[in-house]
Amino acid sequence: MGNRYDNRRVFKNREKAFQDLFDRRDIKFVRHYNTAIIVNPSIDSAGRFNTVQHIWATGDRFYKLAAQYYKIPTYWWVIAQYNLKPTEAHVKIGEPIWIPIPLEAVLSYMG
Repeated sequence: MGNRYDNRRVFKNREKAFQDLFDRRDIKFVRHYNTAIIVNPSIDSAGRFNTVQHIWATGDRFYKLAAQYYKIPTYWWVIAQYNLKPTEAHVKIGEPIWIPIPLEAVLSYMG
């Protein structure tokens, strides 16, 4: 199974503008991932997945939902991306969140 950093180019930032930071941390560069291209399923593609509805409540977190439905909390980003909600701050109490399943099928599409 993939994770959100798979297939992303890593580059070294050696920009002079960051020289003070490099000196303070005693490092020569910082590794960065290139910006991900977010692929959200079309209506037709999303229809290929089963979904479970969850009503967002106080204390909910994407990682908790991933642990509950996928048994792997690090796949929180799948739920966030599927719902077009990059963080929990983008979800309101009482709002429905859709959990796409099975995880393997969703990852093969998003990967």
